[in-house]
Amino acid sequence: MIDNRARLIEIEQRLRAALAPTEFELLDESHLHAGHAGALTGKGHFAVRIVSEQFRGKLPLARHRLVYAALAELMETDIHALRIDAQAP
Repeated sequence: MIDNRARLIEIEQRLRAALAPTEFELLDESHLHAGHAGALTGKGHFAVRIVSEQFRGKLPLARHRLVYAALAELMETDIHALRIDAQAP
């Protein structure tokens, strides 16, 4: 299995820089998907819980788009799946 520590650091840095969260939790759930077709690509499965003022007044889809924008090309190169819990304070 690929060591995702570097990916976790990069994901966290990008989300913190873009969204200035007041609460943040990032989990590597790749081990839960061993044998899954998506796991064969070497990309990771992650879950993020993020609370940011930037989400205030936005619908869930808009919040998710902000997360995806912050991660940019990582969504193509390093992340197979991302479970997002994005909330306003």
